[in-house]
Formats: sequence, C-alpha cells, structure tokens
Amino acid sequence: MKISLSIIIPVYNEQKTILKILKKIDVLKKYSELEIIVINDGSTDKTLEILIENKNLYTKLIEIKNNSGKGKAVMEGLKKVKSDYVVIQDADLEYDPVDLILFIKKIKNFGADLILGSRFIGNQRSVLHFWHMLGNKFITSLFNLINNTTFSDIYCCYMLFKKDNLDEEKLKSLRWGQHAEILTYVVGKSNRIYEIGINYDARKYKDGKKIRYFDVFSVIYWILITRIKTIF
Repeated sequence: MKISLSIIIPVYNEQKTILKILKKIDVLKKYSELEIIVINDGSTDKTLEILIENKNLYTKLIEIKNNSGKGKAVMEGLKKVKSDYVVIQDADLEYDPVDLILFIKKIKNFGADLILGSRFIGNQRSVLHFWHMLGNKFITSLFNLINNTTFSDIYCCYMLFKKDNLDEEKLKSLRWGQHAEILTYVVGKSNRIYEIGINYDARKYKDGKKIRYFDVFSVIYWILITRIKTIF
C-alpha cells in the first residue's frame, strides 16, 4: 500500500530549474500517492509562466503576489496539504528527489514519524564552505543538546514528517528559522525518528543561493524560543 505524500515546493525566480525539479519528482509517483503543491512567491522572472504552461506536473499552484520569503510560502503550502506525510522540496536542484525513495520505504517498513536527511552521511556531496559547515555543526549540536536527539545535520532541507504532528498555525518565522521551528515541534510529537544520508549538490551565491553567514543567529534564536514554547 502506498503512503500519501505532499511535496511543498516554494519557488522564487527559479525559471532555470523549476521544470527540471518537477520532472525529477515525477519518479516518486511509483512509490506514493503524490500531492505536489507549488507556491510561487512573487517571482519576477518567467517562473510563473513556466508553471502555468506545465500544469500536468503538479497538483496545486498557490500564487503570492509579492515576495514574502520561503517561510511564508511554506506556511501557505502547509494549509493546503491533504496527505498523511509532507516534505519540503527546494526548486534549485541542490537536493535530488530520488533520495526520497529511501525515505518512503523507511516509512512503509518501519512506520517512521519523522525522517531527516543528512548531507554528512550520504554517498556523495559537493564540498561546503568552511563557515557554513562550522555554523551547521554548532546549531546541530545546540539542537541535539536541548531536544535530546543525535542528528548530524539539522539544516538538511529534506525533512519528511507526519502532517498531524505539526500545527502550522504555531509557526512564526518567515525565514531560515522556520526549519528549526518545524523540526522542534515535530520531534516533540514523534516516536520513531530516523536519519538518512542524502546526496547534495550545493549551488553558489552567484547561482542564487540565498542563505548568509549571519542567518545562523536567527536560527539559534528559533531553536531556543521554540523549545521553550514546547515546554511551557
């Protein structure tokens, strides 16, 4: 029996890659009942035009008129999810949807509530910037310490979880801290948690990579404040 899975794809000015990522996701239909929700977050290039011309590659299209950030786009997507499980997929080709086949199999075989990917235990990945690696190690250690977990890469974007274990109305961050919010809430309600190595092909800032070194401070804030909320 196939699991039902919603893939949320926030998109902002990804005319070069959006069609490629949608076609890659198509392979997952063999392993799950798939719902694909694309959120166009105020793109100013030809992203929306491409999406309209390829309606057969997704289930729902949500349009945000003015760019509001990935966090807002994810919130809007979560409101429309109808599946039992959900995962967020960036449209920039850094993450390969083929890796999600292993996630789906883990759910079917072991009843996982949450599966987090890791770029550090996978078979192959592009070499990361040193300061990105250092920041990731720090926030991962902090998260593990206060949540009693042993993840190796909490800011891997591949996080597949039971939709019922997250109340999207509680989410407040509109930027990079939202990932920490979601993970904290879901970890607190999950019994069976797994980590799976994934392949990673990091793009450079000149190609449109948006995260910056100083974003780590926002992430630390949301790790701490969200954990406090789950306690009190």
